[in-house]
Amino acid sequence: VMKDLVIFSGNSNPDLSQKVCQYLDQPLGGAKVKTFSDGEIQIEIDENIRLKDVYIIQSTCSPVNDNLVELLLMIDACNRSSAKRITAVLPYYGYSRQDKKVAPRVPISAKLVADLLTVAGTKRVITLDLHAGQIQGFFNIPVDNLFAAPVLIEYIKSNFQDNIVIISPDAGGVERARAFAKRLDADLAIIDKRRSAPNKAQAMAVVGDVRNKVAVILDDMVDTAGTLTEAATAVKNAGAKEVHASCAHPVLSGPAIERIDASCLKSLAVTDTIPLKPNAANCPKIRVLTISALVGEAIIRSHNGESVSSLFI
Repeated sequence: VMKDLVIFSGNSNPDLSQKVCQYLDQPLGGAKVKTFSDGEIQIEIDENIRLKDVYIIQSTCSPVNDNLVELLLMIDACNRSSAKRITAVLPYYGYSRQDKKVAPRVPISAKLVADLLTVAGTKRVITLDLHAGQIQGFFNIPVDNLFAAPVLIEYIKSNFQDNIVIISPDAGGVERARAFAKRLDADLAIIDKRRSAPNKAQAMAVVGDVRNKVAVILDDMVDTAGTLTEAATAVKNAGAKEVHASCAHPVLSGPAIERIDASCLKSLAVTDTIPLKPNAANCPKIRVLTISALVGEAIIRSHNGESVSSLFI
Protein backbone atom coordinates (compact mmCIF):
# COMPACT_ATOMS: atom_id res chain seq x y z
CA VAL A 1 0.00 0.00 0.00
CA MET A 2 1.38 3.39 -1.06
CA LYS A 3 0.59 5.70 1.86
CA ASP A 4 0.73 8.95 -0.07
CA LEU A 5 -1.60 7.65 -2.85
CA VAL A 6 -5.37 7.89 -2.43
CA ILE A 7 -7.99 6.74 -4.93
CA PHE A 8 -11.58 7.98 -4.86
CA SER A 9 -14.52 6.92 -6.97
CA GLY A 10 -17.60 8.73 -8.13
CA ASN A 11 -20.90 6.97 -8.70
CA SER A 12 -20.59 6.53 -12.47
CA ASN A 13 -18.52 3.33 -12.52
CA PRO A 14 -17.86 1.91 -9.03
CA ASP A 15 -17.16 -1.63 -10.32
CA LEU A 16 -14.24 -0.41 -12.44
CA SER A 17 -12.90 1.63 -9.51
CA GLN A 18 -12.96 -1.46 -7.27
CA LYS A 19 -11.10 -3.50 -9.91
CA VAL A 20 -8.46 -0.78 -10.26
CA CYS A 21 -7.96 -0.74 -6.48
CA GLN A 22 -7.66 -4.54 -6.46
CA TYR A 23 -4.98 -4.31 -9.14
CA LEU A 24 -3.13 -1.69 -7.09
CA ASP A 25 -3.69 -3.54 -3.81
CA GLN A 26 -4.95 -0.21 -2.53
CA PRO A 27 -8.13 0.54 -0.55
CA LEU A 28 -10.71 2.84 -2.07
CA GLY A 29 -10.70 6.24 -0.36
CA GLY A 30 -13.62 7.11 1.87
CA ALA A 31 -16.00 9.70 0.45
CA LYS A 32 -19.71 10.38 0.80
CA VAL A 33 -21.43 11.28 -2.47
CA LYS A 34 -25.07 12.12 -1.82
CA THR A 35 -27.89 13.96 -3.54
CA PHE A 36 -30.22 16.47 -1.87
CA SER A 37 -33.94 16.17 -2.52
CA ASP A 38 -33.78 19.00 -5.07
CA GLY A 39 -31.06 17.20 -7.07
CA GLU A 40 -28.01 19.07 -5.75
CA ILE A 41 -24.95 16.87 -5.19
CA GLN A 42 -23.21 16.82 -1.82
CA ILE A 43 -19.61 15.63 -1.43
CA GLU A 44 -17.74 14.89 1.79
CA ILE A 45 -14.21 13.45 1.97
CA ASP A 46 -13.99 11.07 4.93
CA GLU A 47 -10.22 10.92 5.43
CA ASN A 48 -7.15 13.10 5.69
CA ILE A 49 -5.68 13.74 2.23
CA ARG A 50 -3.37 16.63 3.10
CA LEU A 51 -0.28 16.48 0.82
CA LYS A 52 -1.54 13.24 -0.77
CA ASP A 53 -1.48 12.26 -4.45
CA VAL A 54 -5.20 11.92 -5.21
CA TYR A 55 -6.80 10.08 -8.16
CA ILE A 56 -10.54 10.40 -8.78
CA ILE A 57 -12.05 7.77 -11.11
CA GLN A 58 -15.22 8.96 -12.82
CA SER A 59 -16.54 8.34 -16.34
CA THR A 60 -18.70 11.21 -17.55
CA CYS A 61 -21.22 8.84 -19.13
CA SER A 62 -25.01 8.86 -18.78
CA PRO A 63 -26.35 10.73 -16.85
CA VAL A 64 -23.56 12.87 -18.30
CA ASN A 65 -24.25 16.18 -16.55
CA ASP A 66 -24.76 14.61 -13.11
CA ASN A 67 -21.55 12.62 -13.37
CA LEU A 68 -19.60 15.64 -14.62
CA VAL A 69 -20.78 17.91 -11.79
CA GLU A 70 -20.10 15.13 -9.28
CA LEU A 71 -16.52 14.89 -10.56
CA LEU A 72 -16.03 18.65 -10.44
CA LEU A 73 -17.30 18.82 -6.85
CA MET A 74 -15.05 15.94 -5.77
CA ILE A 75 -12.06 17.70 -7.32
CA ASP A 76 -12.96 20.94 -5.53
CA ALA A 77 -13.44 19.10 -2.21
CA CYS A 78 -10.01 17.47 -2.54
CA ASN A 79 -8.42 20.75 -3.57
CA ARG A 80 -9.84 22.49 -0.50
CA SER A 81 -8.59 19.59 1.65
CA SER A 82 -4.98 20.44 0.73
CA ALA A 83 -4.28 17.49 -1.57
CA LYS A 84 -0.79 17.73 -3.11
CA ARG A 85 -1.92 16.77 -6.61
CA ILE A 86 -5.33 15.82 -8.03
CA THR A 87 -5.58 13.62 -11.11
CA ALA A 88 -8.96 13.18 -12.79
CA VAL A 89 -9.22 9.67 -14.24
CA LEU A 90 -11.92 9.72 -16.91
CA PRO A 91 -12.10 6.31 -18.60
CA TYR A 92 -14.76 7.89 -20.82
CA TYR A 93 -14.58 11.63 -21.57
CA GLY A 94 -18.12 12.91 -22.10
CA TYR A 95 -18.77 15.70 -24.67
CA SER A 96 -15.69 14.53 -26.61
CA ARG A 97 -17.64 14.42 -29.88
CA GLN A 98 -18.30 18.16 -29.64
CA ASP A 99 -14.67 19.04 -30.31
CA LYS A 100 -15.11 21.64 -33.09
CA LYS A 101 -17.60 24.09 -34.54
CA VAL A 102 -19.68 22.17 -37.06
CA ALA A 103 -22.18 25.02 -37.53
CA PRO A 104 -22.40 28.73 -36.71
CA ARG A 105 -23.18 29.72 -33.11
CA VAL A 106 -22.48 26.36 -31.46
CA PRO A 107 -20.18 25.67 -28.48
CA ILE A 108 -16.98 23.65 -28.47
CA SER A 109 -18.20 21.61 -25.50
CA ALA A 110 -15.12 19.39 -25.15
CA LYS A 111 -13.02 22.53 -24.61
CA LEU A 112 -15.44 23.89 -22.00
CA VAL A 113 -15.30 20.61 -20.06
CA ALA A 114 -11.49 20.80 -20.15
CA ASP A 115 -11.63 24.34 -18.73
CA LEU A 116 -14.05 23.27 -15.98
CA LEU A 117 -11.79 20.41 -14.91
CA THR A 118 -8.77 22.69 -14.79
CA VAL A 119 -10.50 25.51 -12.89
CA ALA A 120 -11.84 23.01 -10.33
CA GLY A 121 -8.25 22.12 -9.40
CA THR A 122 -7.22 19.19 -11.60
CA LYS A 123 -3.47 18.97 -12.11
CA ARG A 124 -3.43 16.00 -14.51
CA VAL A 125 -5.94 14.02 -16.56
CA ILE A 126 -5.84 10.33 -17.41
CA THR A 127 -8.39 9.29 -20.02
CA LEU A 128 -8.86 6.54 -22.57
CA ASP A 129 -9.38 6.56 -26.34
CA LEU A 130 -10.38 10.19 -26.82
CA HIS A 131 -12.73 10.63 -29.75
CA ALA A 132 -10.20 13.05 -31.23
CA GLY A 133 -6.58 13.20 -30.13
CA GLN A 134 -6.44 17.00 -30.44
CA ILE A 135 -8.71 17.29 -27.37
CA GLN A 136 -5.48 16.93 -25.37
CA GLY A 137 -4.60 20.40 -26.65
CA PHE A 138 -7.71 21.84 -24.99
CA PHE A 139 -5.96 21.40 -21.64
CA ASN A 140 -3.12 23.49 -20.22
CA ILE A 141 -2.26 20.61 -17.87
CA PRO A 142 -0.73 17.19 -18.69
CA VAL A 143 -3.09 14.66 -20.30
CA ASP A 144 -2.36 10.94 -20.62
CA ASN A 145 -4.58 9.50 -23.37
CA LEU A 146 -4.51 5.73 -22.87
CA PHE A 147 -5.57 3.21 -25.51
CA ALA A 148 -7.69 0.09 -25.12
CA ALA A 149 -5.72 -1.43 -28.00
CA PRO A 150 -3.69 -3.92 -25.88
CA VAL A 151 -6.89 -5.34 -24.35
CA LEU A 152 -8.84 -5.47 -27.61
CA ILE A 153 -5.93 -6.88 -29.63
CA GLU A 154 -5.41 -9.67 -27.10
CA TYR A 155 -9.13 -10.50 -27.34
CA ILE A 156 -9.04 -10.59 -31.15
CA LYS A 157 -5.90 -12.76 -31.17
CA SER A 158 -7.48 -15.20 -28.73
CA ASN A 159 -10.85 -15.52 -30.47
CA PHE A 160 -10.18 -15.12 -34.19
CA GLN A 161 -7.46 -16.96 -36.04
CA ASP A 162 -6.26 -16.50 -39.61
CA ASN A 163 -7.95 -14.67 -42.49
CA ILE A 164 -8.96 -11.60 -40.45
CA VAL A 165 -9.74 -8.22 -41.95
CA ILE A 166 -9.99 -5.11 -39.75
CA ILE A 167 -12.74 -2.71 -40.81
CA SER A 168 -12.80 1.04 -40.18
CA PRO A 169 -16.47 2.16 -40.13
CA ASP A 170 -15.54 5.61 -41.49
CA ALA A 171 -12.61 7.61 -42.81
CA GLY A 172 -11.91 9.12 -39.36
CA GLY A 173 -11.07 5.72 -37.87
CA VAL A 174 -8.61 4.59 -40.55
CA GLU A 175 -5.49 5.40 -38.52
CA ARG A 176 -6.76 3.37 -35.55
CA ALA A 177 -7.81 0.45 -37.76
CA ARG A 178 -4.48 0.48 -39.61
CA ALA A 179 -2.58 0.26 -36.31
CA PHE A 180 -4.69 -2.75 -35.25
CA ALA A 181 -4.27 -4.44 -38.63
CA LYS A 182 -0.49 -4.01 -38.43
CA ARG A 183 -0.31 -5.47 -34.92
CA LEU A 184 -2.54 -8.40 -35.94
CA ASP A 185 -0.89 -8.92 -39.33
CA ALA A 186 -4.36 -8.60 -40.85
CA ASP A 187 -5.86 -6.92 -43.92
CA LEU A 188 -7.58 -3.54 -43.78
CA ALA A 189 -10.86 -2.30 -45.29
CA ILE A 190 -12.80 0.96 -44.99
CA ILE A 191 -16.50 1.79 -45.07
CA ASP A 192 -17.49 4.79 -47.18
CA LYS A 193 -20.09 6.32 -44.86
CA ARG A 194 -22.46 9.19 -45.49
CA ARG A 195 -24.16 10.84 -42.50
CA SER A 196 -27.49 12.54 -43.25
CA ALA A 197 -28.18 13.84 -39.72
CA PRO A 198 -26.76 13.49 -36.16
CA ASN A 199 -26.96 9.87 -34.95
CA LYS A 200 -28.11 8.78 -38.43
CA ALA A 201 -25.68 7.16 -40.81
CA GLN A 202 -25.88 5.15 -44.01
CA ALA A 203 -23.01 2.90 -45.00
CA MET A 204 -22.46 3.04 -48.73
CA ALA A 205 -19.58 0.89 -49.94
CA VAL A 206 -16.71 -1.27 -48.70
CA VAL A 207 -13.25 -0.23 -49.87
CA GLY A 208 -11.05 -3.32 -49.68
CA ASP A 209 -11.35 -7.08 -50.01
CA VAL A 210 -13.48 -8.79 -47.32
CA ARG A 211 -14.69 -11.81 -49.32
CA ASN A 212 -14.63 -15.08 -47.30
CA LYS A 213 -12.82 -13.36 -44.41
CA VAL A 214 -13.64 -12.86 -40.73
CA ALA A 215 -14.34 -9.12 -40.48
CA VAL A 216 -13.80 -7.19 -37.24
CA ILE A 217 -15.26 -3.67 -37.28
CA LEU A 218 -13.26 -1.36 -35.02
CA ASP A 219 -14.52 1.91 -33.52
CA ASP A 220 -13.76 4.10 -30.52
CA MET A 221 -17.38 4.08 -29.33
CA VAL A 222 -20.81 2.69 -30.16
CA ASP A 223 -23.68 5.04 -29.37
CA THR A 224 -26.98 4.30 -31.13
CA ALA A 225 -25.28 1.54 -33.18
CA GLY A 226 -26.61 2.98 -36.44
CA THR A 227 -23.16 3.31 -37.98
CA LEU A 228 -22.07 -0.09 -36.66
CA THR A 229 -25.05 -2.10 -37.92
CA GLU A 230 -25.06 -0.36 -41.32
CA ALA A 231 -21.34 -1.13 -41.63
CA ALA A 232 -21.92 -4.76 -40.63
CA THR A 233 -24.61 -5.13 -43.31
CA ALA A 234 -22.34 -3.59 -45.96
CA VAL A 235 -19.45 -5.89 -45.01
CA LYS A 236 -21.67 -8.98 -44.98
CA ASN A 237 -23.12 -8.06 -48.38
CA ALA A 238 -19.57 -7.67 -49.70
CA GLY A 239 -18.95 -11.35 -48.98
CA ALA A 240 -17.47 -11.54 -45.47
CA LYS A 241 -17.78 -14.95 -43.83
CA GLU A 242 -18.49 -13.52 -40.35
CA VAL A 243 -18.83 -9.99 -38.99
CA HIS A 244 -17.74 -9.06 -35.46
CA ALA A 245 -17.08 -5.68 -33.83
CA SER A 246 -15.10 -4.14 -31.00
CA CYS A 247 -14.99 -0.73 -29.36
CA ALA A 248 -13.60 1.00 -26.30
CA HIS A 249 -16.71 2.88 -25.13
CA PRO A 250 -20.13 1.15 -25.04
CA VAL A 251 -22.39 4.23 -24.87
CA LEU A 252 -25.26 2.12 -26.29
CA SER A 253 -28.05 4.68 -26.08
CA GLY A 254 -31.51 4.73 -27.66
CA PRO A 255 -32.25 1.74 -29.91
CA ALA A 256 -28.67 0.42 -29.85
CA ILE A 257 -29.37 -2.98 -28.30
CA GLU A 258 -32.38 -3.66 -30.54
CA ARG A 259 -30.27 -2.81 -33.58
CA ILE A 260 -27.39 -5.03 -32.46
CA ASP A 261 -29.75 -7.93 -31.73
CA ALA A 262 -31.37 -7.63 -35.16
CA SER A 263 -28.06 -7.17 -37.05
CA CYS A 264 -25.79 -9.69 -38.72
CA LEU A 265 -23.12 -9.06 -36.07
CA LYS A 266 -22.04 -12.24 -34.32
CA SER A 267 -20.35 -10.45 -31.39
CA LEU A 268 -19.45 -7.02 -30.01
CA ALA A 269 -16.45 -6.73 -27.68
CA VAL A 270 -16.48 -3.66 -25.44
CA THR A 271 -14.49 -2.47 -22.43
CA ASP A 272 -15.81 -1.43 -19.02
CA THR A 273 -15.05 2.29 -19.37
CA ILE A 274 -18.85 2.69 -19.18
CA PRO A 275 -21.03 0.32 -17.12
CA LEU A 276 -23.58 -1.54 -19.22
CA LYS A 277 -27.26 -0.87 -18.71
CA PRO A 278 -29.38 -3.95 -17.83
CA ASN A 279 -30.64 -4.49 -21.39
CA ALA A 280 -27.08 -4.32 -22.73
CA ALA A 281 -25.71 -6.59 -20.00
CA ASN A 282 -28.29 -9.23 -21.00
CA CYS A 283 -27.44 -9.04 -24.71
CA PRO A 284 -25.80 -12.38 -25.69
CA LYS A 285 -23.72 -10.74 -28.43
CA ILE A 286 -21.85 -8.37 -26.08
CA ARG A 287 -18.53 -9.35 -24.44
CA VAL A 288 -17.09 -7.05 -21.74
CA LEU A 289 -13.31 -6.74 -21.33
CA THR A 290 -11.84 -4.91 -18.35
CA ILE A 291 -9.32 -2.09 -18.67
CA SER A 292 -8.68 -2.02 -14.89
CA ALA A 293 -5.08 -3.28 -15.20
CA LEU A 294 -4.36 -0.67 -17.87
CA VAL A 295 -5.75 2.17 -15.75
CA GLY A 296 -4.09 0.82 -12.61
CA GLU A 297 -0.70 0.61 -14.32
CA ALA A 298 -1.08 4.17 -15.63
CA ILE A 299 -1.86 5.38 -12.08
CA ILE A 300 1.21 3.61 -10.67
CA ARG A 301 3.48 5.06 -13.36
CA SER A 302 2.03 8.54 -13.01
CA HIS A 303 2.45 8.39 -9.22
CA ASN A 304 6.06 7.17 -9.50
CA GLY A 305 7.00 9.58 -12.28
CA GLU A 306 7.54 6.79 -14.82
CA SER A 307 6.67 6.67 -18.53
CA VAL A 308 3.01 6.00 -19.34
CA SER A 309 3.50 5.95 -23.10
CA SER A 310 5.77 2.92 -22.80
CA LEU A 311 2.64 0.89 -22.01
CA PHE A 312 1.80 0.98 -25.72
CA ILE A 313 5.21 0.46 -27.33
